[in-house]
Amino acid sequence: MGSTDPGGIHLDPIGWVRTDVPDEDVPRRRRDIVSRIELRPALAPALTGIDAYSHLFVIFWMHRAAAGGPLLSHPRGDPSLPATGVLASRGRNHPNPVGLAVVELLERAGYCLTVRRLDAYDGTPVIDIKPYDHYDVFTDLRLPAWLAVRPGN
Repeated sequence: MGSTDPGGIHLDPIGWVRTDVPDEDVPRRRRDIVSRIELRPALAPALTGIDAYSHLFVIFWMHRAAAGGPLLSHPRGDPSLPATGVLASRGRNHPNPVGLAVVELLERAGYCLTVRRLDAYDGTPVIDIKPYDHYDVFTDLRLPAWLAVRPGN
């Protein structure tokens, strides 16, 4: 695993997302989605102690996203919102299609995790998992006006 060439990056998935949610419902139902992350069985020992956390960061490769799209776009494809740089948005068209989600850990069974709020398609490669703890919690967020007043955020 990992990079063998100091000038390049090599990533091997540690697992894959499994969900029964239809692809067209993934973006809309993200708060309610329950998914399973199936790690490679040899990585089961790496999950030791993960049950003690209620939430996790899941880093995944958005293998269906087209990297290298426009650098400016309207958030959520809504032309009434101001054009925003791709690195100032949570969209899919980043230079590298890396996804990040904070998920609720519901269960661990062997080398599988059941989680809530993972907005990834069935078969999405998982790059890494990290525990989410009090160090990561911020309550004094600054958000763009268009995002701060949108319902459901």
